[in-house]
Parts: sequence; C-alpha cells; structure tokens
Amino acid sequence: MSKVPSITLNNGVRIPQLGFGVWQMSDAEAADAVATALREGYRSIDTAAMYRNEEGTGKALAASGIPREELFVTTKLWNSASQTWTREAVQREFDASLSRLGLDYIDLYLIHWPRPMRDDYLTIWRAFEEIHRSGRAKAIGVSNFQPAHLRRLIDETEIVPAVNQIEIHPDFAQTGLRAFNAEHGIATEAWSPLGQGKGLLDDPVIGRIAARHGRTPAQVVLRWHLQHGIIVIPKSVTPSRIAENIDVFDFELDGDDLAALDALDKGNRLGPDPDTFDWN
Repeated sequence: MSKVPSITLNNGVRIPQLGFGVWQMSDAEAADAVATALREGYRSIDTAAMYRNEEGTGKALAASGIPREELFVTTKLWNSASQTWTREAVQREFDASLSRLGLDYIDLYLIHWPRPMRDDYLTIWRAFEEIHRSGRAKAIGVSNFQPAHLRRLIDETEIVPAVNQIEIHPDFAQTGLRAFNAEHGIATEAWSPLGQGKGLLDDPVIGRIAARHGRTPAQVVLRWHLQHGIIVIPKSVTPSRIAENIDVFDFELDGDDLAALDALDKGNRLGPDPDTFDWN
C-alpha cells in the first residue's frame, strides 16, 4: 500500500500529494520507470499528450495489476496552434489520450499552457467542463496559468480549476501565485520540483540541511514542497532515485530549515514564461 498522504481537491476528489512525472521520457522509458514507481509505492502518475509517452505509461499501469481505483492518472491537452480548438477538437484529443492510456477515465485533465495570445483557453475550458460532467475526467485543471488567466476562467466559466500545475522549486518559489491559487481553492502542483538538475541540489544551504537530517538534497527539497502544502511530481528514470524520492515521509524540516530554504528564492524561472510561450 502507498504511504503517500492525499490532498482533497475543491470538488472532493483526493490526489496523492507526491506523484511521479514522466516528462522527457520515451514511451519505452516511461513504461519501465512507471513500473518501477508503482512497485515503490507511487500511485499518482503524471503524463501529457505532448510527452508522447501516454502509451508506455498506460502499458505499465495495466501490467501493474493495481486496481484502477487505487491509481491517480493525470494527463494534459497539448493546446498548440496546430488546429483551432473547438469543443469537438478538445473532445477528440481527450479521446485520443484515453485510448493511448488504455483507460476509461482520467483522474485529472489539464490544459497544458494558457497561450493567451491565442485567446482560446475559455473555449477549451468549457469543453473540459463537459468532459468533467460526463464523468470521464474526475477533476479538471490547468498548468502554467497566471492570475490573470485564472481570473478569466473563474469569472466567465462555471467550474473553478481543481489544480494549477506550475514550475516551483526553492529557487523559484512563486509565493504570489501559490497564494492566489489558495485564495480561490485551487491546489498548487509543482513541476520541475528539483530544479531540473541545474545546480539547485548543489546549493550549500540545502546540503547542510540534508547532512543534518541524514538525507539527500533531493529529499530535503521534496519535504520543503510537501510541508508548504504543494503537490509534487518528481521524475527520474533511475530506480534508486525513484525509490529515494518517495522515501520522504519519516522526517520533517523544522521552522529554521524552512526559513533557510524559503530564503533561496531568486525568482529564477527555468521554463518558459506562460505569458509569452507559444511553441508548437
């Protein structure tokens, strides 16, 4: 059984607070890594249409023998400029993701980017609302949405997003956006929680805290997320690190640790700016 605690979303659906991400994995890599993650106790798996590994992810889910109701599967609509995003187009893409995953329903379906210059996320969201009402997506949410984008959804549509999945790590803490999410009952989920291997885990402050607790820097950073109430989805293809990343529920950071980690925030965004991103 999984030892990961859950968070209740704004529609009553429960999501494990720590899951497993498969960004930048091939189909074959995802199949192997997800299988390993499930054996280690992960029950939440996060993929996306644009990752091109939904099929491998689905094969690992099916082969695991774990009852569907014990799994939490997230995928995302790749809302690029490849087509006009009508209601029908969204439905087709959702159906395609379901087919690749080999599932009857998705636990959480996200709009991958706001792409505000295209001004179509309201139309897409209304199609998401239909999918949610059909029961084929237990919860719906967004990824990389900023307060202005969220306000439009809240003001002009019927369902408040359950989740906003955004880049967060101690070097880019996004405290303002996290506060906005919390104010509106939107759970915050972190992608690239370990800083994409670009030096965050070499920070001496994190190293000292890790040494004091007898833990790795990655485990310390994941505890920072968890203790701030953030849902977190670390990724790895290395079995030992997959096991390490879920072994974070038998220690706690104290107030001084959290303050020291909070002080690392330099506003250092690693991914694209959601206000300008429009890559296809």
